[in-house]
Amino acid sequence: MRVHPAKDARATYVLAHGAGAGQSSEWIVRYAKALAKRGVRVVTFDFPGSRKNPPLIEAYRRVVADVLARFPHEPLSLGGKSMGGRIASMIVAEYTLPVRSLVFFGYPLHPPKKPETRRDAHLPDVKAPMFFISGTRDPFGSATEMRELTRKLGAKLMLVEGGDHSLGYDSTIWDEAATFILQSK
Repeated sequence: MRVHPAKDARATYVLAHGAGAGQSSEWIVRYAKALAKRGVRVVTFDFPGSRKNPPLIEAYRRVVADVLARFPHEPLSLGGKSMGGRIASMIVAEYTLPVRSLVFFGYPLHPPKKPETRRDAHLPDVKAPMFFISGTRDPFGSATEMRELTRKLGAKLMLVEGGDHSLGYDSTIWDEAATFILQSK
C-alpha cells in the first residue's frame, strides 16, 4: 500500500489499478499525484496476480480496512482504473462500508467487441454517489452505453472527447474527480 499525501487532505481516495498495470504504472502515479495536489489523499496498492474476482475483492477489502484504521475520521471514497473501479463497486454493492463516493476511470462495462457481456448487474446495489469518467472512443463502453447506464443509475458522467480506455492526462479530469470526491456527502 502506498500513500500519496495531500497538504491539508480533506478526504482519502483508494485508487486501484486496472488489469494491465500495477500501482507503479505511469498512469496510476500521475493520477494519484494530480488528485493529491487537489486536496485528496490517495492510497494505491497492487492486486495479487490472480484476475479472479474473489482474490481481487479480498485484496481491496484488506486495503479498505487498513485505510479506515489509519484515517478513521476522514471521508473515504473508492474507485480505480478499469478493473480496479469495477472491484471497488462490487465491494460497495455487497458490503456495508462508510464510503462517501465512487469514482471510476474507464469503467469496463463489457469486454471490447462483446457488448452482450455486461459487468453492471451489481451497480444498482451501490448506494453511494458514483462518477464515471469515460473516453468517447473507449472499447469497453461506448459513449451511448455510458450515458444510458449513468442515467439509469442516477450517476454522474464525464465523457472525455476523443479519449480511449486510458483517458489521457487532461487536468479537467483531475479537477472534476477531486471536486466530486471532496463534495460528495
